[in-house]
Amino acid sequence: MRVRASKKPNPLKWVRFRIIIVGTVLGVCFALIGARAFQLHVLDGKQLQSKAADQYTRAFDNKPKRGTIYDRNHAELALSVDVLSICAYPPKIESPKETARALARVLKVKQAPLRKRLASRKRFVWIKRHTVPAEVSAVKALEIEGVDFVTESRRYYPMKSLAAQVVGFCNIDGKGLEGLEFYYNAYLEGRKTSGTVLRDALGRSFTEEEPSSPGTPGYNLILNIDKNIQYIAEQALSEGVRASSAKAGTALVVVPRTGAVLAVAHVPQFNPNAFAQYERERWRNRAITDTFEPGSTFKILLAATALESGVCTPSSEFYCEEGAYRIGRKVVHDVHPHETLSLADILKYSSNIGAAKVGKEVGPAYFHHKLTEFGIGAKLGVDFPGEASGTLLPVRRWTEIDSAVICFGQGVSLSALQLAAAVSTIANGGLLMKPYLVQKITDVQGRTITSSQPTPICQVISPENARHITRMMVRTVEEGGTGIKAAVEGYKLAGKTGTAQKADHLVGGYAADKYIASFVGFAPAENPEITVLVMIDEPYKEHYGGVVAAPVFRRIVRETLRYLKVPPEPVPPVPTDHGQDSPKQEDDRGRGDPLRVSYEAPTMG
Repeated sequence: MRVRASKKPNPLKWVRFRIIIVGTVLGVCFALIGARAFQLHVLDGKQLQSKAADQYTRAFDNKPKRGTIYDRNHAELALSVDVLSICAYPPKIESPKETARALARVLKVKQAPLRKRLASRKRFVWIKRHTVPAEVSAVKALEIEGVDFVTESRRYYPMKSLAAQVVGFCNIDGKGLEGLEFYYNAYLEGRKTSGTVLRDALGRSFTEEEPSSPGTPGYNLILNIDKNIQYIAEQALSEGVRASSAKAGTALVVVPRTGAVLAVAHVPQFNPNAFAQYERERWRNRAITDTFEPGSTFKILLAATALESGVCTPSSEFYCEEGAYRIGRKVVHDVHPHETLSLADILKYSSNIGAAKVGKEVGPAYFHHKLTEFGIGAKLGVDFPGEASGTLLPVRRWTEIDSAVICFGQGVSLSALQLAAAVSTIANGGLLMKPYLVQKITDVQGRTITSSQPTPICQVISPENARHITRMMVRTVEEGGTGIKAAVEGYKLAGKTGTAQKADHLVGGYAADKYIASFVGFAPAENPEITVLVMIDEPYKEHYGGVVAAPVFRRIVRETLRYLKVPPEPVPPVPTDHGQDSPKQEDDRGRGDPLRVSYEAPTMG
């Protein structure tokens, strides 16, 4: 049998086969790599670049220091100081639970929310901002990886509660929330700088881009507020509110010639360094934002209008109906009956019936016109947020009783600032000035950016009539007047008491046991340096302006004039007997000063 020899395998063929297999595999791999590279660089390139930049770059905002707020003598009322805040980088925290427990113990914060922040996917979280040195030292001693410290600027109020409602306060990020901090926030906060920090894999900074803009520090405010006069007003007001067991109080000190506001005092107060610990009611500057019915202090404006109208002189006499005056179905009362009083005596003894008679003689249209010129029912434009305009009904809506009661300060509302500005008009020869709180704004070098100048609004009455009203107001503070407790020995003062029932908006009408006692005036009478207004809200023991508010006015005037070095005048000494039993002095302290009207049938009396 013939056996055929087998073919030997071709080694070249096997090599070619292996080359094809390997080439195919490599080709597929290169194709996959190319496809992946195309996806990463082209399809997902922008997204991945942004994600990578997130890991090694960090944008930052470098906020400039907020401007300082000074009083008129450059005493600091609000400034910014550097403090350390504690932060963390969650990706670097090995054990959020243990870290949270350790930090919560030394920082006295709640552990659960802290643990949640540390376990989050965020790259940066705050642990506690604006810490004290003891807290910083305690955290540094823990030596926790991923916990860091950042220098921030914190707003600080060195005078604490002094002028707090005027200055206001900022939030933790340095943004003004209330008062002048809010109103002038754009000037105070300055312009921030921005840039980028580059970090390596260990989180260390190794380069930094230049800020995109130079940045501007915040400007400074120079106020008209004088911290010494502010302190005088706050102390006197606090004592007055405490002595009368009142709910609250407000006091204003204004320069009548310029409208500059030297003091705005409130009780109760609050500390802006810890504003969150107080109810929001305390934050508000009630002297500017709230309104009230002025009561008999409004008779000043009535008397000024009467003289300016030409239908009355200080000696013009009016029959006061012996204590009861019917107007339609209502009867207006004076607590002490009078037969005939001159215009000057109506102001001195605060006769409601006399005021109603004067208003009738003047006429509603002219009285309304003059009240608008005094700034009643409209904003004065003070540089402060939330200014109230008050309420003054259009004259076409005045009924007969409205025309009467507005003459003695009911049925009309205004702010304490409006009343102080209106009375300052009398002190300033009949010229109404725009009130203002900030005298100028400066940069960090002290250069003036902008300044406020005294701004006349309107010549309301003639200088001659203003002098007549001043002399009439002086009689109110002299023996026999309702404001004798406001008198200051050595100075001649001009003033007026007021006691107004508070409106009860829930049931309508007026609350039987809630009053606002007030006193407003200026000193010295012949050459006024200051106008002072005092309001005591809901006094408990006594509720009449001549008893409750006048002593506070007296203390503010006496100490402020001494501080301003205004020399005493050669005037008779203040009587030691204030004549509380004298009937004529009781008008503003008895029931005749608040409106007492009674509904009666038309056929009665």
